[in-house]
Formats: sequence, C-alpha cells, structure tokens
Amino acid sequence: MTTAGTHAGKRIACTQCPLRKRAVFRPFEQDELAFISRFKSGELSVDQGATVLVEGSHSAHLYTALSGWGFRYKLMTDGRRQILNYVMPGDLIGLQGSLMDEMSHSVEALSPMLLCVFERDHLFELYRNHPGLAYDITWLASREEQMLDENLLSLGRRTAMERAAYLIAFIAGRAETVGLNDSNPPEIPITQQHIADTLGLSLVHTNKTLRKLVQRHLISWRERGCAVRDMQGLLDLARWEGMKETVRPLV
Repeated sequence: MTTAGTHAGKRIACTQCPLRKRAVFRPFEQDELAFISRFKSGELSVDQGATVLVEGSHSAHLYTALSGWGFRYKLMTDGRRQILNYVMPGDLIGLQGSLMDEMSHSVEALSPMLLCVFERDHLFELYRNHPGLAYDITWLASREEQMLDENLLSLGRRTAMERAAYLIAFIAGRAETVGLNDSNPPEIPITQQHIADTLGLSLVHTNKTLRKLVQRHLISWRERGCAVRDMQGLLDLARWEGMKETVRPLV
C-alpha cells in the first residue's frame, strides 16, 4: 500500500475553481465562498495507485476531489477487497472519519488526483455558522446512501451481466456530468479486477461477463480501461434509467 501525496498551498483559489463553472454544481453565496476559501488549507497531489485514506486511521483532514478518479473500498482480514463506490471531481472524501474519528473504509487513486484539503477542526464552525453548507454536507451524505442502495440492489437482484452493464453505465454517467468523459468513446480507467471487486464476482466470471458485453458492442476493452460504445444499450440491459442528476452542492 502506497500512501503518497504532496501538500501544496492554494494553487487554485476557490473563486477560480474550475468545477464551479459546471452546471451540475450549485453556486455559492458570497459568505459561503469566503468561508470555504478559509476552510481550504491547501491541495494534495496524489499519484495513481496511492492510498488517500486508510481504514482504521484517524484523519485530521477531509478532501474534495478537484480532478482525477478514485475509489472507496474495504478489506477483509484475508486481503479480499470490496469496492464500495467511485470518487470523482466534486466528491467529498473523509467525512466519515471527520464525524466518527475513525475511517471504516480506505480510498485509493485510480488515476493521478488533485484534492482540496480541509481541516477537520473547522467543520464544526461550518455547522454552527453556515446552515446552507451544513445542509449541503447532509445532502452529499444522503446522495452517497442513495447510490449505495442502488448498488446493493444490483448485487442482490441483477444477473452478472446486468450487474456489469449497470456498473459501467453508473460510472460513465456520473463521470459525464463532471467532465471526466471527454474522450470519444468515453473511457473509464478501471481494470477487470476493479470490476470484479465491485461486483463480488471472481476474476474469471468477470472476464466472461465483460466479453459478452463486448460481443454485444456495448463496450470495448482498451489498454487504459473500459470504453463505452453504447450507453443506452447498457442502461436497457441493466433495466435502469440512469442517475437522475440535479444541481448539487460543491464543498
């Protein structure tokens, strides 16, 4: 496990945050933006494959992903891994460790990432003086629970091929809203092992399942990961309508 990262000052001011230009994120009030600018203590550059947060640790910080891909996961004592969800720009990381002291999951970078760093001790000032931002954090936690509910449904009731179609459509749809899928066709930087660890399937079963999606011309597999060729076909196969993305908070 590689814990890597280089702390730096505020290279990108909150007032110039590139994510704020995207329609999916709600605008800040001026006092909220001023507080977030003070709340942010710096930035963390993380290498691909590095661990951002470790299960069981006490984190003094929480983070917002500014760029890049990551994932949250838990490990069993024998080393088996369950991926819980994927991290994309605008996602808040480490809130659980901030409120409950100890992280119950780990976070790893799927690609090089840039994270905004916030001091945990200032979170209580946010709740005390900025109810709008406090509501935003509650909204983000609720949204995470909603995504986990859908993922649980997939694991419990969808077939292996439906699960794989759902997962790829789920990741690709989220990525599109935050500008991660600008390539044509959209690419997701995951391996078959990541998919296996998310779906709870063996690597052999995952490989066979993904080959069926390739044969249906829904996806293709490239050196850098999975390329989506037919998003609607994936949604139809998964019996899923896709993420209902509305304007959402950005902390």
